Amino acid sequence: MIAATVGSAVGLGNIWRFPAEVQSNGGAVFLAIYILCVLLLGIPVMLAEFSLGRAGHSDAVGVFKNLKAGKCWWAVGGLAILASYLILCFYMVVAGWTFEYLWQSISGGLFSPEVGESASTHYVMKMESFVTDSYNPLINTYMMILINLVVLLAGVQKGIERISNVMMPVLFLILLIFIGVSLTLPGAAEGLEFFLKPDFSKISATTVVNALGQAFFSLSLGMGILITYSSYFPKDAKLTRTAMTVSLLDLLVAVMMGLIIFPAVTSFGLSSEGLRGATLVFITLPEVFGQMPMTQLWSILFFLLLTVAALTSTISIAEVSVAFIRDRFKMKRWKACLIVLMPLFVLSALCSLSLGPLSHIRLAGFNIFDFLDNMATNIMLPIGSIFLCIYVGWFAPKTMLPDQLTNNGTIRSRMYRPVLFIIRYIAPLLIGLVLISYFI
Repeated sequence: MIAATVGSAVGLGNIWRFPAEVQSNGGAVFLAIYILCVLLLGIPVMLAEFSLGRAGHSDAVGVFKNLKAGKCWWAVGGLAILASYLILCFYMVVAGWTFEYLWQSISGGLFSPEVGESASTHYVMKMESFVTDSYNPLINTYMMILINLVVLLAGVQKGIERISNVMMPVLFLILLIFIGVSLTLPGAAEGLEFFLKPDFSKISATTVVNALGQAFFSLSLGMGILITYSSYFPKDAKLTRTAMTVSLLDLLVAVMMGLIIFPAVTSFGLSSEGLRGATLVFITLPEVFGQMPMTQLWSILFFLLLTVAALTSTISIAEVSVAFIRDRFKMKRWKACLIVLMPLFVLSALCSLSLGPLSHIRLAGFNIFDFLDNMATNIMLPIGSIFLCIYVGWFAPKTMLPDQLTNNGTIRSRMYRPVLFIIRYIAPLLIGLVLISYFI
């Protein structure tokens, strides 16, 4: 279960979304705020979700009912489920991109520029033509939905944990190798400066909100994932150690991706190409592979691991809704899986087409893909986390948090009092102020 939790947190949020957010929000200043959000808010909120999930032993809504919370508190779990499902709609599209690039790596099509076309231009044009196409992205998205269905039918332990156990060690190893290559590229120092030397004059309310949203997104906070997974935790699982492990590994992978991407961006002059943030990884990394012997082999290995990371992410998010439907409506697992995944054939298609044929449809100034990303990640996740902290800090049974952090007194935990203080006072206040400043 702990391996599955790590797999849910360390995935596309770090590898795909984090570099794009850093690029769009001022580089190192975003990184600094992101790290603070993970350490000061992420770990305590994660412990609150772990404690709530294992004590309530149910889905994101059922835990409140099992703990005999007031009638309105179930809405906190409902908001988490809704946010996770909105995220799943566009996440399946990105998962489809990883599947396409895996196939392009295997077939060799990824490294076949037109006559007279530079490598940098080739990778930019290839990605842009792919994401704006009407059919190819849909096919790959549908493939990922079907793969999710197969794994979810196998269950969390048999399906997700086995994938995570294999993927995580290999992913860290290959990222280390790519860091070594990227740091030796000419002009890498300029990319490192952008990523590691903060310019605090670039701080704005939007930057802080995006950093907070990325921290919650990458740690799977406010989505109901950690509540759902921790309901499966054994009684002797050490929640504090698990939260620290998940958060630090999550942070490490994000920083590793930055050390790969941004030296490469400046080295190959990609920053002048007008890269779209969401496609940054898919354009930059093939350039890195081209600097390595056995280019095609490295590309296959990376995009295979990225596809698996996409699977662990989408499966984890889908499991929230599956668990809710199965538990609330006493439904067999296979029926719940179908109810959750079948609508994605339409909803994810709309997200994909909004980058191409339906790009003229705008919601609050965003296309459908970016609207769901902004609404769920930067608004719904933080709001849900505020109310979750208020419940755990003030309204949950007084013995719940200390009992869960100490495994009913069988282990010592020095985290209880500082975690309770942060959950009660610091987290709701800071998250609330950030959101208010964003809207003002």
